Amino acid sequence: MKLLKDILYKVSVNTIYGDTNLEISQIDFDSRAVKEGSLFVAQKGVSVDGHLFIDKAIQLGATSVICEVLPEKKQDNITFIQVDDSNTSLAIIASNFYDNPSSKLKLIGVTGTNGKTTIASLLYQLHKKAGFKVGLLSTVQILVDTIAYESTHTTPDSVTINNYLNQMVVQGVTHCFMEVSSHGIHQKRTAGLDFSGGIFTNLSHDHLDYHNSFASYRDVKKIFFDALPKTAFALTNLDDKNGAVMLQNTKAKKRTYALKTLADYKAKIIEKSFSGTLLSINGVEVWTKLIGNFNAYNLAAIIGTAYELGMDKLEALTIVSQLESVSGRFEHFVTDTGVIAIVDYAHTPDALKNVLETINDIRKATEKLITVVGCGGNRDKTKRPKMAHIASQLSTQSIFTSDNPRTENPETILEEMELGVSEENLIKTITISDRRQAIKTACKFSEAGDILLIAGKGHENYQEINGEQFYFDDLVEVKKYFNLLKK
Repeated sequence: MKLLKDILYKVSVNTIYGDTNLEISQIDFDSRAVKEGSLFVAQKGVSVDGHLFIDKAIQLGATSVICEVLPEKKQDNITFIQVDDSNTSLAIIASNFYDNPSSKLKLIGVTGTNGKTTIASLLYQLHKKAGFKVGLLSTVQILVDTIAYESTHTTPDSVTINNYLNQMVVQGVTHCFMEVSSHGIHQKRTAGLDFSGGIFTNLSHDHLDYHNSFASYRDVKKIFFDALPKTAFALTNLDDKNGAVMLQNTKAKKRTYALKTLADYKAKIIEKSFSGTLLSINGVEVWTKLIGNFNAYNLAAIIGTAYELGMDKLEALTIVSQLESVSGRFEHFVTDTGVIAIVDYAHTPDALKNVLETINDIRKATEKLITVVGCGGNRDKTKRPKMAHIASQLSTQSIFTSDNPRTENPETILEEMELGVSEENLIKTITISDRRQAIKTACKFSEAGDILLIAGKGHENYQEINGEQFYFDDLVEVKKYFNLLKK
């Protein structure tokens, strides 16, 4: 329980009607979750306006309401607080309600199109192996030291974030690594958090259904770095043309990493195979089980972050050589028949291109590369032909299939993908709407030495069709075909 007047600290308030000397039991932005003593925050969402549910929230027991537009009729026993921005207010209030837990942790945010999950998860692994108590807020899972929780969003709502951060403080966690999505930044879910550092991975084609333009997408990412305090560090990928943009207005200590450009943390690939990569970081060699140029960038960011957080350099490099790949991120195994099967989350044109180029750099000319890929429904349609073009251009054989069609017709999605296939590559592509059948077909096509890539879903263990989620796991399907599931 907290007093309303105390959790309003640092909130930009226009008007207050009623008493702020009230005890608040919980904070809610979904009227369905309201209980006696709740503070209800009415937000104007993308599809729903929370202001329409103020009366319902009061009926369920809310004693105070934060809103951008005051209702015409205000009950005498209810406190109404008018603000300009409910999203920002919610984030600050949530932080205050849980005694500002982010200020008691080394909280590092990771943002960019690709690599967020890998970097955040491997930083968790690295610091855990170094003996720290560590937290993780990621797409794959949420970890409060060793206690795991299911993750539903890349960046959760601000109440959930602060709840987990508070649990981390209670459990003695010292470091937390957190994915920061463009949606989360735009919706102010990270406002009010005290970050000790920020990492920028890269920027490529994604979420343009939400941000409308690439410039808007880029500028939203930049907001995160603009808000970092001077006590934090801002570590950016200098090989990405948007990397330097992220540092333009930040007050944080500016740091860079790269493979091609002179940077504070310069990585170079010396050897690579399907068993791992020999890297040089600032002239010091380290072997890693991770594969590909994209992972070389990830590791440069990870090592740079560890150094910025004060970890001993030799200890950091030693642990890096022990790190395991993240679930659904270039997760690979060799079947009894000699096929190399890879499951990867690549669901953007750039990510798919990186994975396929990595495979092609390693495979021999006699080895086929068979790719299964789809595009999600109710999402950015412009990337569909681009992903199909990349898959058909860089694979020996491509199979286009469903990937969370949601409420769209899967056949329509596949037709839009096929528009990107050039005439000379048509012979190398087939379309199978049923994802399970598509994976089975790819497995049947593969022979000893071939590489089989199942792209797009990675760690996800469901298919979303017409508003329902059905259990489906790419890795399970491949292992099932090759009789590799544990009995």
